[in-house]
Amino acid sequence: MTVLESKPRPRLPEWLRIKLPTSDTFAHTRSLLDELKLHTVCESAKCPNHWECWSRGTATFMIAGDRCTRACGFCAVTTAKPFALETDEPARVAEATKRMRLRHVVITAVARDDLADGGADHFRQTIVSVRAANPGIVIEVLTPDFLDRDESIDTVLSASPDIFNHNLETVRRLTPAVRSRATYDRSLSVLSKVKAKRGDTIHTKSGLMLGLGETAEELVVALADLRRAGCDILTLGQYLQPTLKHLPVVEFVPPDKFAEYKQLAEGMGFVHVASGPMVRSSYHADEFQAASPA
Repeated sequence: MTVLESKPRPRLPEWLRIKLPTSDTFAHTRSLLDELKLHTVCESAKCPNHWECWSRGTATFMIAGDRCTRACGFCAVTTAKPFALETDEPARVAEATKRMRLRHVVITAVARDDLADGGADHFRQTIVSVRAANPGIVIEVLTPDFLDRDESIDTVLSASPDIFNHNLETVRRLTPAVRSRATYDRSLSVLSKVKAKRGDTIHTKSGLMLGLGETAEELVVALADLRRAGCDILTLGQYLQPTLKHLPVVEFVPPDKFAEYKQLAEGMGFVHVASGPMVRSSYHADEFQAASPA
């Protein structure tokens, strides 16, 4: 079956069923995000881990609004004409990270193809604000591809994030069906440029969803392509269909296969690999202990 064929939503296997936590920290995180009027990819992308992450007092902040200019087949974020950027949003994100006492923060954004710089300067301002409010915090950005524009990439890098994450999402063959406007080679180019520009001071990171119909051989090629682009950190997780309007799950990849892929990726030279059915780009991102970039 190909990724384009539809079928009824399959029943989740046991290893993908989660228990909702009852920690008071979850309610505190929810209240803080509401108070500061902040968006999170946890909610907008219907991440299955947000109960756990919020109960740990962590969240992935999604800046530049909650309306995306692209319509990727896997993503639950709303596609619509975005609103204007909120000039005080960087300060609000900084305040949230300070009050949550975060040591590692992940900042992502919707694709803003309506903006000349793709939202790059908004990333820069947010990084600067967060670091000013939280000296010593590790800042990870998860960016769109900025249409591979050097000036936008340079703008984000000028604020010196510690980790630059841009997801490849899937293998080459499936990219046209899975991603909107983004291309396989453009994503590799973004990662390669970041490494070439700041390779001695920054870690690069990328991730793929499994279960969309890729073969093991195609995945190995994608991992090799990421390593050639200088990617240091890798995440592999199970794709889950957010709604019936999105691409169907072709396969539920079992945990032992994810463990096998983790071992393979480590052997290819990735300095850190998170691989498992519930892994997402920023899931337990704070567990990565940075060494010198590769």
